[in-house]
Amino acid sequence: MTQDSKLPDGWQILCFDQFAENIAERVDPAEADVEYYVGLEHLDPESLKIRRWGTPNDVKGTKLRFHKGDIIFGRRRFYQRKVAVTEFDGICSAHAMVLRACESMMLQDLLPFFLQSETFFQRAMQISVGSLSPTINWRTLAQQEFTIPPLNEQRRIAEILWAAETAIARFEDALEQVRELRRSTLTELTTSGLAVSSHKPTKIGNIPSHWEVVKVGVLLEICQYGLSIRADDDGQYPILRMMNIEDGVIVPNDIKYVNLSDEDFTAFQLEPGDILFNRTNSADLVGKIGIYRLDGDYVFASYLVRLRVKRDLVLPEYLNYYLNSPLGQRRILSYATPGVSQTNINAHNLQKVLVPLPPHDEQKEIVAILEHVDTSKQSILEQLKTLRDLKSGLLSDLV
Repeated sequence: MTQDSKLPDGWQILCFDQFAENIAERVDPAEADVEYYVGLEHLDPESLKIRRWGTPNDVKGTKLRFHKGDIIFGRRRFYQRKVAVTEFDGICSAHAMVLRACESMMLQDLLPFFLQSETFFQRAMQISVGSLSPTINWRTLAQQEFTIPPLNEQRRIAEILWAAETAIARFEDALEQVRELRRSTLTELTTSGLAVSSHKPTKIGNIPSHWEVVKVGVLLEICQYGLSIRADDDGQYPILRMMNIEDGVIVPNDIKYVNLSDEDFTAFQLEPGDILFNRTNSADLVGKIGIYRLDGDYVFASYLVRLRVKRDLVLPEYLNYYLNSPLGQRRILSYATPGVSQTNINAHNLQKVLVPLPPHDEQKEIVAILEHVDTSKQSILEQLKTLRDLKSGLLSDLV
């Protein structure tokens, strides 16, 4: 290692293991004597706060012990950028590293932000091994050289970044509260209605006495599989795929295109209010449903099923909300058939799903309430994006 004379005063070029320590204390979960297990699935990308966890009883095999204040870095599939600062003692997946700053060279408060920086990420890409699940090995990481500011500069940088992170965490907490409100409100309004005093027992539980229980198929004008056709980066028409369903709505992410005859385009063109159902995927993604509200001439791919409702019977927004509710999802997934690598729910079985159906005027009231909650959620998401963009800019400028 050589000292670069062009560096600002006090800055140094250090190997990673000169400013960070790998705490590789391995432990059997049954003998760990802790309450918390943190797997990579419990970490949120680009968030330093741990909001979910399991228990040692959930897992087998050797794990890593961590202590309050340690940093968990997801070294497997590192591109997910999973880094968290622990607020309790526990054990974590061996697909992570437990890191602790060598405080004579690096402040513990700055190390997690360094791990989130583009500088670190680009180096991690260079040294990762494995194509399916790129992984960072400690021995290789330890030898990597980075330019590190002096401690007084680190302290100033850490204070700025933690101010941004604290603001982000508050909005993330608010977002989780709104999402929980949405889940509970969704269930309550689509099964119990608005200030209803009289209920009746049905196959799906108690519902207001003046509501009906009908099958999805009764409510549909169209139930149609999508196009089985190769999609490319260019073409006539944008085609929606399973990754375009997000939180109950259709979003234009990672759009591909297809070329179609006029006849095929007419047959598969989406209209506002159409509902798309993800009929095949991994067990945790199959059954995703979203309503289409985009502008443009979109069509949809074969892994999706288009539902177009009879609007004299049901509002598409109401059906979409119900099918996304915990009860709706449970009833949909009860028809899932596991395959070798994917789970499937066919259109015929989807049409058997039972729906609690209120009169049209109540559907409108329920939809209005739920859309108000969604508006609040969207406002928080937009503010979160602004804060995350600010933090990303600060990371780029300061770290």
